[in-house]
Amino acid sequence: MGKKQKKPGTGKQKTERKTAKAEEKKSRREEKKISQEDDIDAILANIQKEEAKKKEVHVEEHVPPPSARCNCSVTVNPLKETELIIYGGEFYNGDKTFVYGDLYRYNAEKREWKLISSPNSPPPRSAHQAVAWKNSLFIFGGEFTSPNQERFHHYKDFWRLDLNSNQWEQIQLKGSPSARSGHRMVLYKHKIVIFGGFYDTLREVRYYNDLHVFDLDDFKWQEIKPKLGSLWPSPRSGFQFFVYQDEIFLYGGYFKDHVSDKDGSEKGIVHADMWVLDLRSGEWNKVKKLGLPPGPRAGFSMCVHKKRALLFGGVVDMEVQGDVLRSLFLNELYGFQLDNQRWYPLELRKGKATKDKTRGQAKMALQSGGSSTKRKDDEDAPSEFKETKAFKAFDLEDVCHNNSLEMTEVDEEDCQQLANKVTGKLSIDDQFDITEYSSNEKRDSQSMNSEAMTLVTTEVVKPCGRINACIVVGKDTLYLYGGMMEIGDQELTLDDLYTLDLNKLDEWKCVIQASKTEWVEASDDEDDESNEDGDINEGDSEEEEEDGNEEENESDKGILGVEDAAAILRGEGRKLRRKDRRAKIDQIRAELGLADSQRTPLPGETLKEFFSRTNLYWQMAAYEHTQHTGKELRKDGFDLAESRFKELKPVLDELTKLEAEQKTEEEEDAKNMLKKKGKEKAKHSVLHR
Repeated sequence: MGKKQKKPGTGKQKTERKTAKAEEKKSRREEKKISQEDDIDAILANIQKEEAKKKEVHVEEHVPPPSARCNCSVTVNPLKETELIIYGGEFYNGDKTFVYGDLYRYNAEKREWKLISSPNSPPPRSAHQAVAWKNSLFIFGGEFTSPNQERFHHYKDFWRLDLNSNQWEQIQLKGSPSARSGHRMVLYKHKIVIFGGFYDTLREVRYYNDLHVFDLDDFKWQEIKPKLGSLWPSPRSGFQFFVYQDEIFLYGGYFKDHVSDKDGSEKGIVHADMWVLDLRSGEWNKVKKLGLPPGPRAGFSMCVHKKRALLFGGVVDMEVQGDVLRSLFLNELYGFQLDNQRWYPLELRKGKATKDKTRGQAKMALQSGGSSTKRKDDEDAPSEFKETKAFKAFDLEDVCHNNSLEMTEVDEEDCQQLANKVTGKLSIDDQFDITEYSSNEKRDSQSMNSEAMTLVTTEVVKPCGRINACIVVGKDTLYLYGGMMEIGDQELTLDDLYTLDLNKLDEWKCVIQASKTEWVEASDDEDDESNEDGDINEGDSEEEEEDGNEEENESDKGILGVEDAAAILRGEGRKLRRKDRRAKIDQIRAELGLADSQRTPLPGETLKEFFSRTNLYWQMAAYEHTQHTGKELRKDGFDLAESRFKELKPVLDELTKLEAEQKTEEEEDAKNMLKKKGKEKAKHSVLHR
């Protein structure tokens, strides 16, 4: 997905600033007043000159990881499933855009990076696509953005990288797809299949829904066109495309619809439909949503592992107050069973054996008076006793009620059928005595003191919410690299790397932590607006100072986890200025996925009430791990719900207190403002008499 697909992150003022800036850029384009820095033809010509100087392949060993970037490609080497190949991408620092054309190879076993430099390499690009076949990596299309984002150049070139020699070659054949980015490309047997994408003409953005196939045996392009009266997906970009047996699935995507001819306004549409293509017949069919599907979102990522497709992340814009929008960046994980075409949430496993062993360890520590003496079994505790923390999901109903996103209806009957029978064996037990179970759990927990519990509690690692993450599967391991999220007005480009064992589904492992990236602050246009705001709010010097410092504080914010969020709220939260405190609250809510009522306790809700309200979700998630039915399944679901409840309770308690204080202060400020306006009105009335 290119720049055109990035979602707005705040409210009306930010939207107005972006609109004004876009109009100014459009005006400069039309008048052809493009600066030398935005002369794409000249930039690409200089890059080509530098490339011509390369005479041989150079492999640099043991280099640092790639710099932060998004919209790059990550591909598993078919010759070695533990090696990742990363190419291209872009980075935006708030002022300039940097587009990359470097090639990295990462050995996951040794955790070593190689930087490859080859003659005749493709020019830098982002939002392209890559697939690997035998000893070759193929890439097609993508875009190059000028530093000031004034102009875009879309590629229609097709390249092959020999994975043995690291040599590039351009494949120039007739019948290839037109220039584009944001398209998707998959490998089906000995064929490369390309669908969709977009092309920015500077005056408008064109979206495609054409289908092209490249035969790797015959080295020929073929366009498959719809038959008269046949079903066909609408134009889009940024969707997901994946293969299972003889079928190719398409899910979601983004499209800008032209709304008004007068002002040239456009409306972004987030698709939530799913299609399946039978490449043997060239026919598309719609896939009905069954099970518990994810809500509509943009910028999510998908890949395939055995008989299921995995979905991670994405963003949803939620209207919170009037015209104010909040972007919710998601880090939930969903599964799509490919053989029966049903959706279900994927939660990290919290096995019964681990839980029993945890209790036994704590009781033993309690009996020994908290002795630090370790038995041989205890040496493995850090990996075996990690408490599982559930992924942040997003409630489908909340999305429907709070967003204007277009989506396909989900049958309540289908959800109930899935609850009763996922693969023909699942039954939900509604007679499970939650009171008895929760009271037993309470008695067990009261029998252990906090000192004993610290022996078996370790910090849980998981990726933060993001869009456009690169996810691939190699040797039953899910690799998640990079992506982008927003904090306030800032776009945070990520360069972290996580892995997840898809056979165990027990814990995320952070291989590379996200680094702190540079962000260049407000432009002249924003400074002018700040001055105008100062004139309007004359005499309110404290508010101006808060506005000035808000962005400085914003740049210091990191990616928060549950472990430190409560501590931040107790300490730093109460010391912050009012506006900074509101930003901190919004940030924590967004990053922890607290807008998800399906997986977040409501204010004042007990564990029993929380599970009673959300038990269907948790039983569905538990079934993926245990395959239990009836009371056993309900107990498994309760374990997951309890873990989530205990995880979030300290944060929610602190948020409730802090938001109450915030509300009180805001109400007092509103009263003082009314009094001030009343005095000014009386003063003006006296002067005009």
